[in-house]
Amino acid sequence: MRNFIRHPSDIPIEIHHAGLASPQEQPLRDIGVGGLSLQLDHSLEKGALVDIKIPISKPPFETKAQVVWCEQNGQQFNIGVEFNEEKEAFRARMVEQVCYIQRYKKEIAEREGRLLDGREAAQEWIAKYAKDFPGGVNE
Repeated sequence: MRNFIRHPSDIPIEIHHAGLASPQEQPLRDIGVGGLSLQLDHSLEKGALVDIKIPISKPPFETKAQVVWCEQNGQQFNIGVEFNEEKEAFRARMVEQVCYIQRYKKEIAEREGRLLDGREAAQEWIAKYAKDFPGGVNE
């Protein structure tokens, strides 16, 4: 059972574990206050420590996390990891907002044909959605 709300994302992340031959880059399935989930071709044991890198921000978000669940899904495995420190969870919230802003920028380009730069997209997203974002301006 989840201890926190998760939010979907399609941002690529890199995960490294001693059991993997090389770092794996996979799309992020979702990210939330305490952790994230992704899909791998290999299973990872519950309790395993992994290195996570999300290159969408500058500098990239990098942290260590612990595998808290692993479920087989066909020939792949859905993996859930939890951040080990509260400050990492806070940093992940910032990355989560960047993910939402990137998605918003892409949706506006597809839906309205407007090409926003990062600052414009951030300003619009904050004005429209920040108040509803957990930990946002009203909390």
